[in-house]
Amino acid sequence: MKRSTPFKVLAVLAAAIATITVAGAPSYADDPSLVETPSGLLQGTVEEGHRTFLGIPYAAPPVGDLRWRATEAVEPWTGVRDATRPGSPCLQEGWEEGEPVGGSEDCLYLNVDAPLDADGPLPVMVFLHGGGLNSGQGVLYDPARIVERSDVIVVTPNYRLGAYGFLSHPDMDDPYAGNFALADQQEALRWVEENIAAFGGDPGNVTLWGQSGGGYAVCAQLAAPGAEGLFDKAIVQSASCANQVLTEDEAGARGEDLAEAVGCGDAEDAMACLAETDPAELVLWRADEIAHVTRHRSDYPWFPVAGTEALPRQPIVALSRGEAADIPLIHGSTKDEARIAVAKTYEWPGTPVTAEQYPGIVEDLFGRRDARTILNLYPLGDHETPSLALATLLTDYGGLAGTCSQVPALEAASWHAPVYSYEFAEPTGEVAGDFPLGARHGADDRYFFGNRFAPNPLTGERLELADTLTDHWGEFARTGDPGGGWEQYHRGNAMSFSTEAIESISIAEGHHCGFWIPRLWW
Repeated sequence: MKRSTPFKVLAVLAAAIATITVAGAPSYADDPSLVETPSGLLQGTVEEGHRTFLGIPYAAPPVGDLRWRATEAVEPWTGVRDATRPGSPCLQEGWEEGEPVGGSEDCLYLNVDAPLDADGPLPVMVFLHGGGLNSGQGVLYDPARIVERSDVIVVTPNYRLGAYGFLSHPDMDDPYAGNFALADQQEALRWVEENIAAFGGDPGNVTLWGQSGGGYAVCAQLAAPGAEGLFDKAIVQSASCANQVLTEDEAGARGEDLAEAVGCGDAEDAMACLAETDPAELVLWRADEIAHVTRHRSDYPWFPVAGTEALPRQPIVALSRGEAADIPLIHGSTKDEARIAVAKTYEWPGTPVTAEQYPGIVEDLFGRRDARTILNLYPLGDHETPSLALATLLTDYGGLAGTCSQVPALEAASWHAPVYSYEFAEPTGEVAGDFPLGARHGADDRYFFGNRFAPNPLTGERLELADTLTDHWGEFARTGDPGGGWEQYHRGNAMSFSTEAIESISIAEGHHCGFWIPRLWW
């Protein structure tokens, strides 16, 4: 497969790749680039060690009458479908100058990467991409390393984003209102269940895997009735299943705020008005707030909605009551999660946190009552800069993503199934001015995936670390146990991964979790 296609061209790819009827097509049994699925025949790409099928439609396009509706199954196609090019990304903030919006509403495509020669049936890993639930796409993640090393099949779906994936409004009557992206992900899992055997995969051995926004989606799917039985193991990276998602009332009020902002607040039919609104107004609503410093992940504009038919309970409540999927779980984060939010809010704009500002920022986030204690726990004298002090306490707290917010989820889940906790501690070497980003949020992505269109391969000790991590993840997908001496979670233990050391640590003791856990939801 050609890997030099720049990211910017993806926006102009056809939203639905036309099928090609080939008279006298060669036998797919003799050609590994051809796969016959129950949905139809696919022509992909064969490379050394694996084969790739891009832009496979897994659901009906969510356009027209299906906009802001639960996902419907894809219609099978006839002939041979070209699976050598990506499908369109979902609507999101644009990446080309002068283009406020990129992607398309017709975006429910997935990609399948499978080993070229392996004895099946093979474990399947369905990866939900990050991007704040407001951006991103599956095709950018190249899973060649784990596919070839571990003999697993990796599926990378798109799902609706932002207002198109998470809008809730009092005028909506769909049971997935506020959770349309969850419906997309469940339909992708159903597609896998019905089609993955054609690629050599085992539909009875599926791991749902997500990072950042995709990790929060995995947390929601653990508690979602519609996902029951669709996956057998779960991996949550850089998200916490203990952090609260939105309530139905909060999400409905937010939807009304959006309608008001785009001129639909007084419309007789708000949903019809929103459907006629310029997509850029919906996509860009509060988009500048994503990934900035705030106290709770639910402060960002788009998040799953609990108290609904699609997600009856908060994920942490479902885990605590034994109502969530009782399946093996890997759940962890990077060592310096919050540094990226501090960099985006203060360092990159050229306004680093000052010693004078630091107490006020902490008080604004946590209130006057707790601010004094927090400042005593994280005094400026213990940190090279005020920005690092702020990033350290926010990482420990974990209201966006981080350490201590994981502990209640780990404890709850471990009562019902095997749980494995980790901390990725390898610094990126990146700096913003004099602010080192360390093992920031997203630092671990490239240890599992390449970039399909901008390769930047790891070398040396970092490649060895990547191989170790993918071996653990692949073994977990195969057996439910990551192996290699990684013990199950118990009272705050976790595996720390870096080129310096791979060792068992206590995340609870190292991050002031005794202080933070009672304050997670105040």
